[in-house]
Amino acid sequence: MDPIPTTMKAIDPAEPGGPEVLRLVDRPVPRPGAGEVLIRVAAAGVNRPEVMQRQGKYPPPPGASSILGMELSGTIVAVGDDVELFQIGQPVCALVTGGAYAEYAVAPFGQCLPVPEAVTMAEAAALPETLFTVWTNLFERAYAGEGDSVLVHGGTSGIGTMAITLGKLFGLKTIVTAGSDDKCAAARQLGATHAINYRTEDFVERVKAITGGRGVDIVLDMVGGDYVPRNLQCLAEDGRHVSIAVQRGASAEIPLFEMMRRRLTLTGSTLRPRSVAFKSLVAEEIVRTVWPFVESGQLKPVMDRSFPFAEAPAAHTRMEAGDHVGKIVLTME
Repeated sequence: MDPIPTTMKAIDPAEPGGPEVLRLVDRPVPRPGAGEVLIRVAAAGVNRPEVMQRQGKYPPPPGASSILGMELSGTIVAVGDDVELFQIGQPVCALVTGGAYAEYAVAPFGQCLPVPEAVTMAEAAALPETLFTVWTNLFERAYAGEGDSVLVHGGTSGIGTMAITLGKLFGLKTIVTAGSDDKCAAARQLGATHAINYRTEDFVERVKAITGGRGVDIVLDMVGGDYVPRNLQCLAEDGRHVSIAVQRGASAEIPLFEMMRRRLTLTGSTLRPRSVAFKSLVAEEIVRTVWPFVESGQLKPVMDRSFPFAEAPAAHTRMEAGDHVGKIVLTME
């Protein structure tokens, strides 16, 4: 194995701004601490929170690297204390709080997942963020089970396409919203049971029509704001509403008596600030319940486009334009 250099190329903007601030700079190669591994990065996923961080709207949590990037794939090249030496050379993908937009990155070993032969390194880099997010919110917080119906906003986003994919594997009926007829067609082709163009249709009325007036069991919402009371109208009795982002605002008016009368549950979570211990437990559960589908080739992320590392500005521009279907990744090759 090649020796580990002391410096590396990374994307670590000195100031917030547009995509043009995503310039390659030299940074020291980090060293793994106890329970951590150093990964030579092959690819890094691009996610909306990274766009918000670049804009100065979403600072990294305390202790996190200021280098952008929350998921990656690559090869372990060094280990810290409490990690076995035989892990060196293993291909992994990992969820991190920052640092993925770089030639080398440190990750807690508990947040690493093995990369099977069924997926490429670019595909592996596109898995952790959406898989951890959808699994913890849809299946743990909303306890989705076979036969449940789910409304997912942003159906062709990375989160949306992962929700469709997992929904197919675990027997859910998935209704998604998207912003064009082409995106709706793409969502149905991926396995969504129904797709609603929110620009031309009232999604509340369409959900009621699709479900015969009953409503859905779960809403997975990344919109927030004025969508929340409308989402509650889409829920069946005993329905669960899970908030994972607030693109249209962080406040909402909740009809409390309606929530009480129909026994609705409102919950939500943010993943990035959670502890290594929590994320490691999620990783163990994913390895046990989901990873066999990855190993068999049944579960792959929906890929939009890959960009070379130096073209990170173009990758963020595409993310912000909203025309993508699935995941955008940066490759280090």
